[in-house]
Amino acid sequence: MTTPTTELEAVNIMLSTIGEAPVNNLDSGLVDAETAETILKNVSRDVQSHGWNFNSEPNYTVAADSSGNVILPTEIVRADLANSETKYRSSKNEYIQRGNKMYDKVNHTYNIGKALKLDVVVLLTFDLLPEIARRYVAIKASRIFQERVVGSTELSQMNRNDEQQAWFALQEMEGDNGDYNIFDDYSTASVLNRGIGTKVISNGSSF
Repeated sequence: MTTPTTELEAVNIMLSTIGEAPVNNLDSGLVDAETAETILKNVSRDVQSHGWNFNSEPNYTVAADSSGNVILPTEIVRADLANSETKYRSSKNEYIQRGNKMYDKVNHTYNIGKALKLDVVVLLTFDLLPEIARRYVAIKASRIFQERVVGSTELSQMNRNDEQQAWFALQEMEGDNGDYNIFDDYSTASVLNRGIGTKVISNGSSF
C-alpha cells in the first residue's frame, strides 16, 4: 500500500541525488543526511511561509496576556488583522506583527490590551503537509542539496524540471482546495481571504 512521503523518505530522496545510500533513521549521524534534513526543514519553512489554503487560519482570535501583549503561538509565521475586522482597517488604526507579538502602529506600543482576530499562516510539521506539498518540498530541497554538495549542472537541470512539475501540481491543488472563483484569482490573492470559521486560543496554547 502506498503511503504519504515521510520526512525520512524525503531525506533519502535527497541523498539519492548525490548517489548516497539511504539511511534507516534521521539520527544516523551521517553528515550528508544531517545536511539534507536541515535543508529540507528550511525549504519547508520557506514554502509554507508564503501561505496556502492548507496552512492558513482566517479569523483566528488570540487573547492578550496580563501585560496587554498579544503574543503569537510559535507555530504562526505570519499574522495580520483579519479581513473581517474592516472596522479596524484604516490609515489611523492598524495592528501588525513584529516578532512574535502584534504591534499597535497608532499608539506605538505592544500593549494592545484586548484580543485580536487575525488571519494567520501556520508552520506545519512535515507529516501534516498534504502529500503534494510534501513532494514539492522534497524535490525542491533535493535540487538545492545537490547543487550545494555536488554542483552538477546536468543534475540541477533535471531536478529543476521535476521541481517545475511538482510546483504546477501544488498550484493546481491550491486552486481546487481554495474554492476560488472568477472574482478571486488564487495565483495572486492571499488565501487568508477565506473565512472558514473562528478559533480562540489563550497565550501559551498550541495548535
